[in-house]
Amino acid sequence: MTKLWESDQNGHQSDAKKTMEAFTVGRDYILDQVLVPYDLDASEVHARALMRAGVLTEEEFQKLKNALGEIRSLWKSGDFRIRIEDEDMHTVIENHLTQKLGDLGKKIHTGRSRNDQVLTALRLYEKEKISGILQLLHQSAEQLLEFADNHRDLPMPGFTHTRKAMLSSVGLWAGSYVEMMIMQKEASSGIYSLINRSPLGTAAGFGTTFPIDREMEAAELGFESPIICSTTAQLSRGWLELQIVQYIQGITSILNRFASDVITYTGEALSFFEMGSTVCTGSSIMPQKKNPDLAELLRGRNAEIAGDATTLQMLVNNLGSGYHRDFQLTKEPVIRSLENCEEMLEAAILLIKNLTPLPENLQKACSSEIFAAESANKLVKEKGISFREAYKYMKENPDSIVIADWDTLKNQYTQLGSPGNPGLEILKKLLMNR
Repeated sequence: MTKLWESDQNGHQSDAKKTMEAFTVGRDYILDQVLVPYDLDASEVHARALMRAGVLTEEEFQKLKNALGEIRSLWKSGDFRIRIEDEDMHTVIENHLTQKLGDLGKKIHTGRSRNDQVLTALRLYEKEKISGILQLLHQSAEQLLEFADNHRDLPMPGFTHTRKAMLSSVGLWAGSYVEMMIMQKEASSGIYSLINRSPLGTAAGFGTTFPIDREMEAAELGFESPIICSTTAQLSRGWLELQIVQYIQGITSILNRFASDVITYTGEALSFFEMGSTVCTGSSIMPQKKNPDLAELLRGRNAEIAGDATTLQMLVNNLGSGYHRDFQLTKEPVIRSLENCEEMLEAAILLIKNLTPLPENLQKACSSEIFAAESANKLVKEKGISFREAYKYMKENPDSIVIADWDTLKNQYTQLGSPGNPGLEILKKLLMNR
């Protein structure tokens, strides 16, 4: 299978055609390398559907299945390469089948288009990646919950506007990020249901006259159902990738804020926690430096994923129904974001494992101003005055602020979600059920 514009009548490619090829192929031949096994899965299922439809004999199907298995072995060993002149994985796979099986290899393309081929491979890839990311998100939450539980009784200042505000605790601070992770994991059912619809059999977006059983194809590939309208397949391309990356960015934005806290709380100004040397780097000129590079790159990579979401949003703007070549460019942002998110979660787990509280510094940081509101509350309870009066009094008489010890306060903070009762047991149950 060759491209229509591949060469002139003398078999030579002009400079203009080489430029055209390089521009139109772009990075597809590189990106497709990760999608090969998913395309092979879809090709085998499609061949089986062709056999049921009477296009292939059982013997022909078996030959195609065996040849597809050989390609899979080549891919696993790193010997299946896609070159720029091949354009994409579909060309290389079909060429391999044709070289191996002659005209039988060409039959694999009956009743399908590269449009539903690439979409099916992408959906299978996206399903697998999202499942892996959710497992890593669960592990991150477990690791942070263990950290919160181990240090739940360490007091620390809570901040608003980056200024000390009220009393908090390590358990409450870390627990809040765990809860965010649980909430994001709960939201995954919506995005997964969007991905879990098979585009296979929609061909170029208008179906086919061959009696392909799309419901059976979907089931054999592990999809919940097929996309109903063939035209929806291309209409959803880019749009669905945008939903995926926006969901992923919801995860990485949590990691971004956690990393920002860690950077602030491990700096010389506060020194609430210490990061292990495993997750820090040194300086080429300043011997004393212990730089929080891993945490800083968690912030930076979140920005990259936000940029990928913007790219996808702009790519699908003003596109009508049907296929557009613009869709080719939606592949890279979603692949990059999914792989980026995996690496970020693995890095976050490492960061949590290498984070140690400094109890003396945390206790010392709980200075008088963070007890101002609680001192006003004490006046309300003991004097029976309104909170507004108590507030005014404490504002005018800061020297009267009562600094209570942590052991006393944690027993008073019985309300769910307070420093003395961060609700970690509830979070454990929620995480176990997710």
